[in-house]
Parts: sequence; C-alpha cells; structure tokens
Amino acid sequence: MIPGLRYRNAPAMIDWLCQVFGFEKQLVVPGPEGMVVHSQLTFGNGMIMIGSVGSGTASSNLLKQPDEIGGAETQASYLVVTDIDAIYARAQAAGARVLIELEDKGFGGKGFCCADPEGHIWHVGTFDPWAPPPA
Repeated sequence: MIPGLRYRNAPAMIDWLCQVFGFEKQLVVPGPEGMVVHSQLTFGNGMIMIGSVGSGTASSNLLKQPDEIGGAETQASYLVVTDIDAIYARAQAAGARVLIELEDKGFGGKGFCCADPEGHIWHVGTFDPWAPPPA
C-alpha cells in the first residue's frame, strides 16, 4: 500500500519530510507555477506519493486539507524508525506540532504523534508490526 498526500506547498513539504523524517526523493514531477504533479518519496522499503493541492489531476479534487475541515485528518501514516529520539528532536526543531508526546508504548516500542506544518498527522515509533514478537 502506498499512501498519497496533497500539500499546498508540496516542494517545501517534500524537503521538510526528507529533512525531518528521513524520506528520500525517488521521483518528483514538477508542474506549472511551482506545483508538483506527482512525487514518490521512499522510506526504507516503504513509499508515499505527494502532489500539490489543485495540481489539476482527477484525484486532487477529491481530497480536503486539514485546514479546510477544522484541523481534522481522516487518516494518519505510521513510520517505523530506529532512532526515535533524534527524529522527535528534529520534528520539534522543524516546527512540527506534537500531538502526543514521546512515550513508551504498552504494546512495545516508543513513539510520538505530530502534525506537520500543513496539518497532516504522523505517528512515528520504534514498534515494528512486521518484526516477530519478543520471546
């Protein structure tokens, strides 16, 4: 599964996601007036696709931004990371709004939840649901 997100300032948010969370640009398709028609950012063996709000694609009109619906989000991505403390510090320094502070999770691992500068919600943690349970 590959989540897709839309941003008002997709170029800036692509850079933010790469700097803060460690995504890597695999493909960025520029559009007119600084828009991003399509992009693919990788994270380990995972990927997200990002485009600009109003990029003219058929799907761009199907989505609402968090600021259009009272700051709410209808989905949230989860990133499995190893250095949670460093990513938590980078997220705070880069202006992420921490929604759930960094904490030990009862089901394993450590994590936090934040909203990026455009309001999309990200859960970040060390819990890996693919890893075998501890013996």
